[in-house]
Amino acid sequence: MNWSGLLKDQIRVRAEAWAQAGALPSYASRGSPPTVLFEPLANHSRHGNFHDAAWTAILATPNWRARLDKPHSQSSALPASKRAAAKELDSSNSSDALLMNCFCFPGAVGQILEGLGLPRQDDTPEFGFKAQLLLTDGTTDRTELDLKLGNLIFEAKLTESDFTSCSKSHLFHYRDFLSVFDADLLPSSGNDFEGYQLIRNVLAAAHHTASLFVLADQRRPDLLQEWWAVHAAIKEPGLRVRCGFRTWQQVAAASPSALAAFLYTKYGV
Repeated sequence: MNWSGLLKDQIRVRAEAWAQAGALPSYASRGSPPTVLFEPLANHSRHGNFHDAAWTAILATPNWRARLDKPHSQSSALPASKRAAAKELDSSNSSDALLMNCFCFPGAVGQILEGLGLPRQDDTPEFGFKAQLLLTDGTTDRTELDLKLGNLIFEAKLTESDFTSCSKSHLFHYRDFLSVFDADLLPSSGNDFEGYQLIRNVLAAAHHTASLFVLADQRRPDLLQEWWAVHAAIKEPGLRVRCGFRTWQQVAAASPSALAAFLYTKYGV
């Protein structure tokens, strides 16, 4: 079953309806089926991929606003006239945009954490936090965490096909890899370990003495299965307990009513 494709289809239909209902600037990628991308209004007062309240808060917070500048990683799939200005968070499939809608919405963070059964945090959400995981040669890697909030780490996923894979030899260069994981239990294919992004996030949770939670849609049982396969290979019981899974549906259920309505209309969660 192509769970990712099914979810993309649902989000595309909702994004098209959302753009039309609000007369919001948008366009389609060149793919088949296409992806809907939104653009900010000329005066930047609104952006179709964000709830208005979250958008206003993002623009008012320099570190959050900087996240909007991330270039689109597949510009060749976009109309030529849109490539120069296109940003990663313009895509209706962007898990980062969904994450920021939820955790930048004014007054939502404490309510969401409580609804997810997680402790409240006094810190400001940090998107794209540099984990600086230690390598065996004494240097650090470039792992970027989707969200760090106090001692909580969140890895966000939506329509991505999987958590990617990486050569086993590369992962053995992480200083703490073998102390954190039983390598024989990790899902693998040939010379690669699967769930590379998850492995790095667990290493980050161990390095920062944090808790890790994967955020994904309940319509993606394939991602849930991949997560638990990696989770089963964590050696330390305490770290294993600190690593878990939550769904966007749970986030929506815990959100303020205005945000919850937006998440249902635009994403179906």
